[in-house]
This record gives sequence, C-alpha cells and structure tokens, in this order.
Amino acid sequence: MLNSEPHSLSAVELARRVVRGQLTSEAIVRSCLDRVRQREPVVRAWAHLDREQALAVARASDTGGRNGVLKGVPFGIKDIFDTVDMPTGYGSPIYTGCRPTFDASAAALPRAAGGVLMGKTVTTEFANRHPGPTSNPHNRNHSPGGSSSGSAAAVADFMVPLAIGTQTGGSVIRPAAYCGVVGFKPSYGHLPPAGMHANTESLDTVGTMARSVEDTALFRAALMAIPYEPPSMPDRRPRLALCRTPHWDAAQPDGQAVLEDAAKRLATAGAEIIESELPPECTDISAIQATHSNYEGPRNHAPELLRHAALLSDDLLEHGKLAAGNKLSLDDFRRAWRAAERARAAAGQWASQFDAILTLPAPGEAPRGLQHTGSAVFNALWTVLYVPCLTLPAGTGPNGLPVGVQLVGRRHADNRLLEVGLWVESKLGARA
Repeated sequence: MLNSEPHSLSAVELARRVVRGQLTSEAIVRSCLDRVRQREPVVRAWAHLDREQALAVARASDTGGRNGVLKGVPFGIKDIFDTVDMPTGYGSPIYTGCRPTFDASAAALPRAAGGVLMGKTVTTEFANRHPGPTSNPHNRNHSPGGSSSGSAAAVADFMVPLAIGTQTGGSVIRPAAYCGVVGFKPSYGHLPPAGMHANTESLDTVGTMARSVEDTALFRAALMAIPYEPPSMPDRRPRLALCRTPHWDAAQPDGQAVLEDAAKRLATAGAEIIESELPPECTDISAIQATHSNYEGPRNHAPELLRHAALLSDDLLEHGKLAAGNKLSLDDFRRAWRAAERARAAAGQWASQFDAILTLPAPGEAPRGLQHTGSAVFNALWTVLYVPCLTLPAGTGPNGLPVGVQLVGRRHADNRLLEVGLWVESKLGARA
C-alpha cells in the first residue's frame, strides 16, 4: 500500500506531479489524512489537526493558490510555533485554546511557497524535557525522542512528507534518529525563529524532518525563501572525520556498532575516513550548553512563572532548568558565552580539514517507555557550536528500532553538508 499511495511519495515527487497535473493537492491531503486516521490512535503525533480545514486549503491550492517549490505539498509544524488559523498550545495546559493573531515565519514561509499546513505536531512542554503522548511509530512502547516528538513521528509514519521542529539541545536530530528519518539542524540563525516560543534564544534553532536529503533541501529552500537547487553529488569522494566525542562511553553498544559499521561501509565506497577528536577548547562544551539553557530558562519563562507556575511540570520547575537557572549568576552566563565563542573558533578551524564530521546522533536506539525522551549528550555540543547537523538512518538496534549516524558540517557550509549527505545516503541506503 505504501508504494502506491500519495502519502508514501517524497515531497520532491509530490511537487513534481502537482506541477505536471498528474496529482492534485486534495488527493495528496486525503491520502495523508487516511494514513493519520489509521495510525494516529497509536502514534499520537498531532496536537491539532482539522480534516475539513486541511481539505479546504488543498482544494484552494488546486484552483489557484500560491505557486512555489512546495505547491500542494502537505507539511506539519511543531506546536511551539504560532499559527493564525490553528490553536497553539506550546505543549502546556497554560495555553489550551490559545489563538495567536499571526503566523510564525516558519509557518508563513512554507505556506507562501505553496505548501499546505496540515496541523500542529506534538511538542514536549515548551520544547523542554516533559514529554507529550507521542510514541515511536516503529514500536509504541518506545520513545520517539523529543522535543520535536510529533514532527519526527508523523514523517516517519508517512502522515506527512515534511515537518518542522526546533533544537536547543538535541530536539531535531535525536527524534529523527530514533524514528528513522532525515533530521536537519541548520547553522544557527539560518531559519527564522520569529513567532516561536523561546526556549533558549542563544541556542534555539529551527530545523526540519523529511525522508530524504533531497526533500530536506527542498524544504530548506522554502523556509529560507531562496531558490531551490537540488543537491548534487560531491565532485570528489568526501573526507570524513570519525569523531566519537568525549561522550563515547555514554553510547549504547548498538549505537557504537552502527557508527563503526557505517564508517567501514563508507570507506569501502571510497570515502577517506580519518579518526579525529574535537579540539581542547571544546572539552566542556556540553556543560557550556547547559549553562546557556539553564540561565535563560527562568527569564524566557517569566510570563508563565509570574501567573501560572502551578501549571508548570515538575520536570521543568523543580527538577529541570528553571531550578538550575535560578542558581546561576550573570557572571556564570558570561563565562559560558565567552567559552562558547572560543570553542566555536577552534571547532571551525578543526572542521575545515574535512568535508564533514561523522558521529553519533543519539546513544543508540530509542529507549523503552514514554516517560523520557532520551539523552541529548551527542547533540548539545554541536548545537552550541552553531554548526549544521544532518542525521541519516544507518542500521537497527536490538529491538529492531532505527539507529542513525550524524553528519556535522562547518558553520554556514550547509549546502556542502547536504551534498555530502546525499553521497552518504546513497551509500548507506535511503529510507524512502
């Protein structure tokens, strides 16, 4: 069934067929909605989805609507972004029924490119650690990761071909790896955060979920309002740094095995693999990320703390970043900021030796249970370094769940990272 239904096709193929008159947006949306109807009781990826509204928007697209690179293509957006025609709850009971008066830029830009916004995907509470109801589409007893839980699960389960998430620590790359899709966290600042509820403004990065590198490039073009140019294969076989990071001992055996196997397969395919580690300036980078996030927490959540503290979870209030942030001083934050700047400079020089860094996106396969979203230890360091990251499916764990690898590029060299990602995807095997 998946190979014959519109919901199983790539975003690039859907856009191509719509432009050629071979498929209507209404037919695509109906197919996606049928998939949601079948699977949503198990996966629970959506915070808001209005079937009739989605169909009405699709029909409007078919009878005119906006032309652009996403013409007629459905997408989902994490419920941390404001939407003018849909409620926005930010994963918190505080905002139940909240109706913003404007679209966030990350919602408006794909719509301006002709995309059809299907609905709002589940987020953890304010994109922090307290999980929502979403389960992993490969096994309902395992986490989908977070905080972009619903976006990763919806794309992995063929409910939509594209979805938007955010990453402050590991909230795009980790759930994408757990759900077996292509997650992309661009260089810091490349995609617009306007209209998004802030988590940590010095780190928050808008990212995407897709099922191929080509679809990722298409969605990126729409979100950046730049011409779409399909990624091309590198003109030479890439030079990759195999970086286990200082957290290698925190990896599960399946994660370690998949990364080592991927390195061997890519070397056999012609890549030059050089074992390398981050420079000394990056030794404490994960702690630096935590200081940024914790210090900004009480300030970014001041409105909720002032009027609705009783509705905040203990995961955020008592046992999370708000309590930790209250213990930090401005001098602590300044020291972390300066250390981050030094680490970024050193990491940039180190990474310039390679076409990309090959590393882990998560400790291994998704953990059992929905009470936590897994460790971000293999993500937070790259987030604070402001570099682009791409995760690709590469194997499976002991429970048959996806295990991925992560490619990391030089800051602002996002195009090059997608080119290398296209090559790696072709050697490891694309998901869709």
